[in-house]
Amino acid sequence: MLILHHLNDSRSQRILWLLEELGIPYQMKQYQRDAKTRLAPVELAAVHPLGKSPVIVDGDIRIAESAAIVDYLIRTYGKGAMMPAMGTGEYEAYNEWLHYAEGSAMLPLMLNLYVSRLKEAGKPLHPRIDSEIANHLGYADTALKGREFFVGNALTGADIQMSFVAEMAKIFEKLAPYPNLAAWLGRMHARPAFRRSVEKGGAYRFAG
Repeated sequence: MLILHHLNDSRSQRILWLLEELGIPYQMKQYQRDAKTRLAPVELAAVHPLGKSPVIVDGDIRIAESAAIVDYLIRTYGKGAMMPAMGTGEYEAYNEWLHYAEGSAMLPLMLNLYVSRLKEAGKPLHPRIDSEIANHLGYADTALKGREFFVGNALTGADIQMSFVAEMAKIFEKLAPYPNLAAWLGRMHARPAFRRSVEKGGAYRFAG
């Protein structure tokens, strides 16, 4: 059976959500962050050398990167759903969103997280970080204008992958100027599969 190694308050939440959307059997092994350091427990290093989550194990296959996990699960278990047909323009847009989420959009958000911990020492860096965050959130917001989903007329892996970007923006109180992105996140939170994933994964501080 497919196993998800799930860490609380992490990118793993979107993989748990995807598994619920797909409705496939899986086993979840849960790990908790250290209450003080917020780091992942050392036990995860036995699962993958990086000691990070999410990680899935499906027979002899082990995958640790979120976009790769989303792509694998949908191709293997999606039965043609949750992704456009290969060879189409929509598929290329879908594939771009899969990689854009972590390859570009998350960088300024993570910089904001780490630089904020420097307090006064980090202040000179915030204008540039804020500018980059606004650039990426504005891009996503514009892409969602008049649309229910990032690609096509139904939920795809692009929505799953982009969810963490919006979640982090909300945590940093930077989502309000982007009504399309904020409304989209609200729709994602309202999905039954998302709600089931929160129930199964435990308290999730990012969900509204």
